[in-house]
Amino acid sequence: MKQLIILLTCFVSVLASNAIFAQDATISGYIREAETGEEIIGAHVVNALKKGQGTASNLYGFYSLTLPQGKYTLEFSYAGYTNQTFEVDLTKNQKLDVELSTGELLTEVVVTAENSDADRNISRAEMGVIELSSESIKELPSLLGEPDVLKAFQLLPGVLSATEGNSGFYVRGGGQDQNLVLLDEAVVYNSGHVLGFFSVFNSDAIKNTTLVKGGMPANYGGRLSSVVDIRMKEGNNKYHSIEGGIGAVASRVTIQGPLKKEQSSFILSARRTYAYDLARPFLKGTDFEGTNYFFYDFNAKVNHKISDQDRIFLSGYFGRDLIRFESKFRDAFFGVNYGNLTGTLRWTHQFSGKLFLNTSLIYNGYDYRFEGRSSGTETNLDSGVSDWNVKMDLDYSHNSQHNLKFGANFTRHKLTPNFANIFTTSTQSSEQNELLTSGTPRFGNEFALYALDNIRINDDVSLNVGLRASFYSLVGPFTSLLTGEEHLQGSVPNATYAGLEPRIISRFRLTPESSFKASFAITNQFVHLAQNSANSLPLDIWVASTDQIKPQRGMQFAVGYFRNFDDNKYEFSAEGYFRNFRNQIDYGENYVNDPTANVESQFVFGAGNAYGVELFMRKRKGDFNGWVSYTLSQSLRFFKDINEGRAYPAVHNRPHDFSVVMNYRLNPRWEVSGIFVYTSGATYTPLRSIFFVESSANYIFGNRNSSRLNPYHRLDFSATLTPKPEYDGNFKSSWTFSIYNLYDRRNPLFIYYTPATDDDGSFRVSTRGVSLFPIIPSVTWNFKWRGKQDPKPGQ
Repeated sequence: MKQLIILLTCFVSVLASNAIFAQDATISGYIREAETGEEIIGAHVVNALKKGQGTASNLYGFYSLTLPQGKYTLEFSYAGYTNQTFEVDLTKNQKLDVELSTGELLTEVVVTAENSDADRNISRAEMGVIELSSESIKELPSLLGEPDVLKAFQLLPGVLSATEGNSGFYVRGGGQDQNLVLLDEAVVYNSGHVLGFFSVFNSDAIKNTTLVKGGMPANYGGRLSSVVDIRMKEGNNKYHSIEGGIGAVASRVTIQGPLKKEQSSFILSARRTYAYDLARPFLKGTDFEGTNYFFYDFNAKVNHKISDQDRIFLSGYFGRDLIRFESKFRDAFFGVNYGNLTGTLRWTHQFSGKLFLNTSLIYNGYDYRFEGRSSGTETNLDSGVSDWNVKMDLDYSHNSQHNLKFGANFTRHKLTPNFANIFTTSTQSSEQNELLTSGTPRFGNEFALYALDNIRINDDVSLNVGLRASFYSLVGPFTSLLTGEEHLQGSVPNATYAGLEPRIISRFRLTPESSFKASFAITNQFVHLAQNSANSLPLDIWVASTDQIKPQRGMQFAVGYFRNFDDNKYEFSAEGYFRNFRNQIDYGENYVNDPTANVESQFVFGAGNAYGVELFMRKRKGDFNGWVSYTLSQSLRFFKDINEGRAYPAVHNRPHDFSVVMNYRLNPRWEVSGIFVYTSGATYTPLRSIFFVESSANYIFGNRNSSRLNPYHRLDFSATLTPKPEYDGNFKSSWTFSIYNLYDRRNPLFIYYTPATDDDGSFRVSTRGVSLFPIIPSVTWNFKWRGKQDPKPGQ
């Protein structure tokens, strides 16, 4: 580590000396919202006379732009905010903090009508990057009126939902576990509530959400497919406010404000469901009297500005789902309790106008517990995963042609695939007789170094070039399934892996309105999600890489054409990709779900390919806006122990995926939105025949995933009423009316087989489909109070 610090110091010194001899000067600072003081992520800063010279604010709102000494007109812009232009005499390094406003214009700046942020899809090197604000997510129709960021992403090309109502998702043919989901830099291992029907992310607490599905930059790692980077709000540092909503099944409330005005702030956000609480009086006397289900989550964040160069943040998330059923008439009970816990302590330091440091200490954990009782036998099943992570990230603005990022992180993994306890309880006493206890946690250390450079060769060509080096080792106690050798606690078995991950993203501007992009990335993943169904159930098991289970390795190549029309009012893109997956895991053909068995002994190993074409068209401006997306794709798997070694479709292989999203502002009081989705049906393994041996039924199934359910499609609609849009007081409210599945399409979630005997004695098996959601109307009252008095005009 000492040698690494020396090398990084020398590297920065060389770059700094080059800048001095070149007679450049740097302007830097923070870009914030004028109303709340929140830092803005991804705001654009450009030289107005030469827009190829520019940069964007980083994940912490900090920007740095180095230019040859001289006079410049700098434009600051961000989608949905008023652009600002500053005249700057850049003869020496300067600091300039900028506030962008959605309301009144500031008198000391010149405002331009041109939005230099509008063509970022053309001008930036990244491809497959999509950003959504919490406000845009709230405009979309949603299940039971709960806005959901992961549901919004499933309306975009290349992103498939797991199943009906499920917040799990697949990106470009990859598995659910191959998506890196981050909340304030902490990994979220299970992103779903209600067995996955809602995500764990409360939109009121979210500031910015970014999906990276193309070339993954080198600062991200540990997953193969995509990154969902979610940043929480930091808290209004100018005045206190309360906002929330009361709906049919859930309510939420968010409180934020300054601890010390414009120096420190906080935000607290909570949400809870209560549908079963309202229904419980009607369940008395039935077999469901002991049934209950609810989830809750809580977000909290505080920050403090220590100095102009230093700031500290502490944020956390805690959420749980609790499901309980106890029969009144039978000796039967089961309960499921699962949830996530994250915590992030972050310190940012600005060494100079060029060099910015972020250091984080992060904890994240996911666990579940199943408890069941039937006929005197009780079963407890525990599983989970937790990490401690220390990371350091540096941003260095060398000049207008080079913007570098480099850093390192260390993660300590603890994975508990299955811990089972089965015992009987005597009917005569409370004495328990233990039948079986099993389960051993796995420990692993993961370390990574990375460096990347955003290179602007000229106004028409730019590159993002990076390299990531990943290292992983399994740590004892551990008993090898291959050799039977036992390793003590803290020892390092023969399960150490390393890999280089080159990343490159290129942009070639063809015309002022169009560009061509290409990307290539290699990625490694050292933890795996073992699933025996297509659903994102809490009983899915995370397992570590061992001497038997090799790390997953992926390669992706993608190309794309991007074009804007009519002064950036319309946006079009066409992207194609090919992906290869190695060291994939699945359950064997004869797998039997046994929670007491060592899950590692149940796995088989193989590879996969995925390829497709994505089309996207969006109208960005005007009272009527929205987008249309279509994906044509294939995702195949190759396992020598499955399907006799022949290729078979992945469980999420759906060749056609089509979405339409429309928003229309009828007048200042009413805004309506609609969503239509159509996808190919999910794959499943069909039953081919059944025969009897001594009255025992034997089932013969067809090839793995060789049949497909009926196509999935539905139409959602919502309308938002703002009773007094012109009212500029401190309390505002609105009503959102939504209908999920407007024409009551009964989309099949899964099928099951029902054996029956006809009157003539012949035996047959009927296939039945199960649908989950019929037409569902909902209404939500949203409110917001701000604890400030706006100055009257003329004051």
